[in-house]
Formats: sequence, C-alpha cells, structure tokens
Amino acid sequence: MKNKERKVNTKLRINILAIVLIILFCFLISPKTLQNDTFYTIKIGEYITEHGVTMEEPFAWHENLEYTFPHWAYDVMIYKIFEVGGLTGIYISTIVLAAIFGIIMYYVNVKLNKNRPLSLVLSIVTIYLMRNYIAARAQLVTFILFLLTIYFIEKFIENRKLIYALGLIIIPILIANLHTATFYFYFVLYLPYIGEYVVYFLTEWDVTCLKHKLKKLKKKNKDDNEELSKKIEKLEAKIEKRENIKQEKRDNPYKIKIERNKNIKFLILIMIICLFTGFLTPLGTTPYTYLPKTMQGISMKNISEHLPLVLINNVDMICILIFVIGLLMFTDTKIRLCDLFMLGGLLYLTFSSQRQESMLVLVGVIIFNRLLTSMIEKYSPELIPKFEKYMTNILGIIIITCIVSIIGLHFYKKTKGNQYVNTRSYPVQASKWIKESLDLNEIRLYNAYNYGSYLIYEGIPVFIDSRCDLYMPEFNEGVNIFYDFLKIDSIGYTNMEAKMDEYNFTHYLVKRNSKLEVYFKSKGANYYQMVYPLGEEEDNAFCVYERK
Repeated sequence: MKNKERKVNTKLRINILAIVLIILFCFLISPKTLQNDTFYTIKIGEYITEHGVTMEEPFAWHENLEYTFPHWAYDVMIYKIFEVGGLTGIYISTIVLAAIFGIIMYYVNVKLNKNRPLSLVLSIVTIYLMRNYIAARAQLVTFILFLLTIYFIEKFIENRKLIYALGLIIIPILIANLHTATFYFYFVLYLPYIGEYVVYFLTEWDVTCLKHKLKKLKKKNKDDNEELSKKIEKLEAKIEKRENIKQEKRDNPYKIKIERNKNIKFLILIMIICLFTGFLTPLGTTPYTYLPKTMQGISMKNISEHLPLVLINNVDMICILIFVIGLLMFTDTKIRLCDLFMLGGLLYLTFSSQRQESMLVLVGVIIFNRLLTSMIEKYSPELIPKFEKYMTNILGIIIITCIVSIIGLHFYKKTKGNQYVNTRSYPVQASKWIKESLDLNEIRLYNAYNYGSYLIYEGIPVFIDSRCDLYMPEFNEGVNIFYDFLKIDSIGYTNMEAKMDEYNFTHYLVKRNSKLEVYFKSKGANYYQMVYPLGEEEDNAFCVYERK
C-alpha cells in the first residue's frame, strides 16, 4: 500500500513540476514583437464583429476583390482579446496558448508512452524546436488541435470509446473555422494507420485465399467424401503452418512491427464522416478549395515558408534525423509500421515545404518518445523509476529548474527590451505622417508585402499585404497583384513607368536604400519627389515618395 502511495505521489510531483517548468519556459521563450499577420488579424476580427463574414475584401484600395476569411473565428478571438487588453493582451494570450500547447504535448506523450521524465524533457525540446512558430497566429491553435487528433486516434483504436470518436469529429469543425488552410492536413494524420491496416491484409492475402478455398471445399464435401476430406485436412494444416509462421514474425519482427487492429475500420468511418464537416462553416466550400488553389499559385515559390527545406541550413533537423536513424540501426528497437509511414510522409512534406517542419516535430516527438521508451525498457527497465525518483527530490527539482531557466533566459535576454512593433520592420512613424498629411480616400499608395498588414492595422488602404491568396488569380480571376508586386519590388519590368500607370499609384511607401528608392532617385525629382521624411522628421527605416 505504501509503495502504491509513493508511486502516486511521485507521479503527482512530476506532473506539477512539468506544468510549472513548461509555463516558465513558454513565458521566457515567447517573443514580444508581433508578426505581420497579427496586425491584419486584429482588423479582420474587428470587421467581422461589425459586418459579419461578407466574403468581400475591406482593406485594399483595389476594387471588387473577394476574400475567403480563412481563419475568421481566430481573427474574432484575437480582436476580442485586443479589445480588452490591447497588444499586451495579445502577447499574454500567445504565452497562454504556448503553455497550453506544451502541457498538452506532455500529457499526450505521457498517456501514449507511459514515460513521464522523458515526456517532460521532450516537451521542453519540442517548444524549443518550435520557438519560431510561437506567435499570435492561427497555427498555434492548430498545433494544439493536431496533438489532440493524434491522441484521440491512438486511444480510439485502442479501446473504441465514443468520447474519442466525438473528439475526432469536433476537431475538423474547429479547424475549418479557425485555420481553413490546414483542413486537409487533418486527414493526412489518419493515413498511416489506414496504410498499416492495408499492408496487414496484403501480407495475409495468401492465407485469406487459402481460407476461401477451404470454405468452398467444405461446402462441396457435404457427403464426407474421403478424397475431399483428405484435401481439407491438408489445406487446414497448410493454413495453420502459414499462420504460425506469420504470427511468429509479427511477435518477433526484425525492425518493423505490423499489427492488425479491428478498430481501424471504424476509424475509416469516422474519417468519412469528418470529410463533410468542412461545410459547417460560414465560408461555403472554402475548406475544400483553399489549399488546392494556394498550391497552384506562385506564392509556393516566392514566400519563404512555402519553399523546400534545405537540410544543410537546418542543424536541428540534421541532429534529429541522425539520432532516429542511429536508434533504429544500432539498437534492437522496433518501429510500428504506422509510425514509419507517419515519419516518411511528414519528411516528404517537410522537404516539399519548410513550414511543414513544425508538423514533423509535433508528431515526430511522440514517435521518438515511443522508440526511446521501448529501448530503455528493453536494455535498462529500472532506469525510468530511478530517474523519476531523482527528479522529484529537492536536488533534482533544483537542477532541472535551473537548466530550463538558463535555456529560457538565453532567449528572454534577446527579446526583453523589444517593443510589440518593430520600427525597423514596420512603418510606425511613416504611417502616422500618412494619416496626418494625406487624404486616405484619394491616395493609391504602393507598399511592400511584409508591412502591408501593419498599414491595415493603422487604417491605411493597401496595395498588398501578407494575405497572398487574396492577390492571386486563383482566388480573384484576372488579378495578378502578387506577381506585379514581386516584379515592381525587384525593378523587374522593362517599362516600369507603364506598370506604375496601370495601377495609377500616387505615393510610394518604401524602405530606405531599397531597390525602389534607388530607382526613384535615378529618375530624378521631375518624376518622383520624396515627401517624407523632411525637415525635422527623422525616419531611418522608411520614406514616402510622391509621383508627379
């Protein structure tokens, strides 16, 4: 009885320690400076609150653009937080969501792998690896939902409880409204489990055929024909022998474990039901059309997060791959076929688009934990209880808290003096001048992709912003604004002035010493005149030119 109570107390202490350390680490590592998408998110949330989901674009000065509002529910949530707490409220909400993500990561790992110390360590490592994705963007909520998806799938195929099925049906409804672009990825998470189920039946095909033949012979042998009876006996012996061989291989696989799970067929049924949940949104068919349209557009080749991953530039990814390959090659650790499919699929997606690196880390850590736990249980089964004991004494708590704090403080020192808005990246002073000096209803302002969202936040009509889908022909027929921006920004047109005339720009907000500013200076004051900054105004980051 005392041993049982001691185990319960140890587990409780580790859980409390894990929650405290994850919250502390998320606070230290969460960036204070907001990303560009956050600015338009606030204004879109405000617009939806006042006007609803109109499917019309309200912030660009172009006419008759349609907008899909791909994360309308998240936009409204962020605006409500902003309404109460301003930019500070958004910063706090990012820390809270990051902490929830970390705690759920720990919980899912513990429940699926039964290893608390390793789950705590890997949860901290995951937050560290995904530090660039911790921001006030819809993706942070999506990460939490995908973690729960993996957990619900694993638990459902384990015991087929209704509560997990309900969870799996609710999650795609939330995704369709919170982050439509990731709706298809929800179904990708089902495929490795279904793939293993299919492979199992393919490996059992010969036995299945023999059983079918046996069934026919038994039907045919109604009169107990001696010759047929002998054939039946031989066939039964053959089937039994093959089944024993296959079972032995399944019980003692070389590297890959293939298992049959009868609950997979019910999981497939849930997946089919979930395919229709994308209609439970005010966006119409957007959950089904958004991603295919985006992938057809030129943004896949021109926006950094959509570009293929260059492995040599990603030391973290190289280390993870080496460790996993080494674990499988040089130890007797086995991997489930569905886990192998999952890792292979996520690796392919990651090398196709580096933004999928986050999903490889998110799901890969759970598989990595499973492999490490399996290895530890095989080679040193007493290690986990010992480590739990050391972690929960005073010295262990102090050591692990110091390690997490030192790593977190390393990042906190870099960002503690930062402002919510980076004045080198966003035209804070220039926006103030534009609103005070120009008629916003009359000007046709040129601006770049990366700071258009801040102009929307300031209430200034934009030429373009980081909602790239809005400015492509796949979403608005006949529109090539994104392509034209790329060419204008790089001085890529032979006749730049003709393109300027096409858009009828009146003013240009550009970064200092950019290609465009050099171009304006080369054309001379008869074509372009700098109107900001002048006199006592100081702005080393941005300037405004007027076209004569």
